[in-house]
Amino acid sequence: MSYGANAYAKAVRATAPPRELEATLLLNAAAKLQAAYDAWDGGPVSGGFNEAVMYNRRLWTVFIDALSSDDNRLPVETRRNLLRLGVYIMGETYSLMTKPAGEHLQNIIKINRGIAAGLRGKTRAS
Repeated sequence: MSYGANAYAKAVRATAPPRELEATLLLNAAAKLQAAYDAWDGGPVSGGFNEAVMYNRRLWTVFIDALSSDDNRLPVETRRNLLRLGVYIMGETYSLMTKPAGEHLQNIIKINRGIAAGLRGKTRAS
């Protein structure tokens, strides 16, 4: 990516509303995981696979930390549901790291895309 494009992307991240930023990060993670899944040929492709899984793990670690914070202003039930998803994602990530299977990648990709759509106010009917 060129210097100008990098500067623009950094400025957008700095000024984007939090929900839009979260949706973009989830979609970036889903895209990395999708690329790893598309390259799957009976097993994970080392470089891209590991990078995608670790990126998604770090992202969800940040989300879980924010959801666990007393300062979080989301409704309690929404926080609980998202925390449950976070625990599920971490379980799928552990499975990917110990016994890789394409099914685990697909599950995480679907969740990331679904939450991103919700953050952007889009539903399946939209």
